[in-house]
Amino acid sequence: MFNTSVCAAVLVIATMSPCGLFGSIEVFRPAQPPQLSFEVASIKPGTPGDRSGKYARMQGGHQFVVRNYTLKDLIGFAYDLPLRRISGGPSWIEGDTYNILAATPGDLRPSQSEQMAMVRKLLEERFQLRYHLEQRELPVYQLSVAKSGAKLKESLAHPDATSAPTSELMNVGFPGSRIETHARYVTIAEFASMLQRAVFDRPVVDKTNLTGRYDFDLAWSYDDLQFDGKLPPINIEAANRPSLFSALQTELGLTLESSRAQVETIIIDGVQKASEN
Repeated sequence: MFNTSVCAAVLVIATMSPCGLFGSIEVFRPAQPPQLSFEVASIKPGTPGDRSGKYARMQGGHQFVVRNYTLKDLIGFAYDLPLRRISGGPSWIEGDTYNILAATPGDLRPSQSEQMAMVRKLLEERFQLRYHLEQRELPVYQLSVAKSGAKLKESLAHPDATSAPTSELMNVGFPGSRIETHARYVTIAEFASMLQRAVFDRPVVDKTNLTGRYDFDLAWSYDDLQFDGKLPPINIEAANRPSLFSALQTELGLTLESSRAQVETIIIDGVQKASEN
């Protein structure tokens, strides 16, 4: 069992398509957006100072749970964006937190893209979210295969006649010490999306051309620029793990390099606080 009592565990699965580093990086917009919505959703304010965790994920086959998310976090989840690509709106969208419990429709557990579509519908109907898109030049990270080659282990999970494996991607934090990333049946595109939404404040562009699904574990020391700077400073005596950049190259054979690109961003035109129910 992973230790989750000391920090929020983040479960995220990407849906952003790889794109050219020097081209336009677009907001997640499916060619044919599924017209999906939650059957019912309870939205309640979070408790200030709540340290029980921060996440948006499925619990079981038909229950979608959000814990301690701001409205800006919800928009980032719904459109697969780092928060730097979302601007505008009143100050409360970054300060007020929400807990959401929602029931999903149908007989099967919804895919990640379907979960995102339902959150987009929730934002539109319950928060009256309106926005437009603008192109801005922003810093990005390029995720590539190192010159020495990738060191990834293909996942042993395979679909069968009765069930299909699902991606599991979790960061477990040990404040003042390290982050442990645990990935099962995960694509590198999904991993890149987690990095840009949960760890960094900039887009992460998958340039690896790796198309498989992988299992891996990664332990690394965070810094004050990661996770919105909300984790306690690293205790020097406990800093016995490499940086994320070093761990990626040593353990996975991947590199992260800084660059800049024209990026499509969301500008919030209007939003309202959701009523409790």
